[in-house]
Amino acid sequence: MFDLKDKTVVVTGGGRGIGRGIARAMAMAGADLVISGRSLGPLEETAAELRALGVQVVVAPGDIMRHDGIAELVTTALALKGRGRIDCWVNNAGSAAPGDVGPLIDMDEGQWDRVVDLNLKWTFFAAQAAARAMRDTGGSIINISSRSGSQPCPMTGNYGAAKAGVESLTATMAVEWGHLNIRVNAIAPGVVLTESSSAMTSESRRRRQIETVPLLRLGAVDDIGPLAVYFAADESSWTSGTVVQVTGGSRIPVGALSYLHKRSQEAFARQESPGTP
Repeated sequence: MFDLKDKTVVVTGGGRGIGRGIARAMAMAGADLVISGRSLGPLEETAAELRALGVQVVVAPGDIMRHDGIAELVTTALALKGRGRIDCWVNNAGSAAPGDVGPLIDMDEGQWDRVVDLNLKWTFFAAQAAARAMRDTGGSIINISSRSGSQPCPMTGNYGAAKAGVESLTATMAVEWGHLNIRVNAIAPGVVLTESSSAMTSESRRRRQIETVPLLRLGAVDDIGPLAVYFAADESSWTSGTVVQVTGGSRIPVGALSYLHKRSQEAFARQESPGTP
C-alpha cells in the first residue's frame, strides 16, 4: 500500500523543514525525487540522506520565483530515468521573513508583495507548469497551505491571505484539471517545529502553543510527509480538491490568542496607570 516505486516526485523547498520531511516520506515509499531550493548545501544534505534509502535523487538548486527557474525544474524532472513524466509535484516553497510581517495598518507594499508573490503567485505558476507537464499522463499536485489560511492571523495577515488564496486555487485547479486526470489537493499544517521556527520561538511561547493542541505537542516535519505520500499514491485516485489540516486537533487560532493577550495586558496596564500613553 502507498507504493511510489517508479514514480517521479518534485518537492520545492525540499532541503529544509517540512519540505525535507515530505521528501523523506516520499523516498521511504520508493519514489525517485527532484528536490529544489535556493541553497545548495541543505539540498545536498537531504539528497545524501534519501539516496541511502535506495532511490534516485536529483538536486535542482534554483529560484522558483522565476518562470525560467520553474521551466528548468520541469525539464530536469521529465528527464529523470528517461521517464518523460512527472507523477507528483509538491509546492512546498513558501515563508514569510520576519521583516515582512507586522500590523496590517503599518504594512507597506513591499512587505505585502514579497509574501504574497512567494506564497501565492509563484505557487500558482509552479502548479500551472506541473499541470502542463502532466497534461497527457495525469498526476498529483500537492499545495502546502497553512492553518493560517482559514483563521485570523494578526501580525501575519499577508501570509494568511496568501495561504487562503492557495486553498481557493487548489479547489479551482481540481475542477479545471480533473478531466486531465490531474488531482490537486492541499495540506494545511499547524505549528510545526522546524530548524528556523525552533530558533525563533521562545520556550514560553512554545508552552502557550502546546496548550492549544489537544495532542499536547507541536508538530514535527515528519508528521506532514505521510499525508503527502497518500496524495501522491494511486490509492488517492478519487481524492481531489481537498484541504486537510494537520494540526494535532487544534481549533484555536494561536496567533489571535497571543495578539489579544498582548493587547489586553496593555489595556490593563493603562487602567492601572491612568495617563500612561
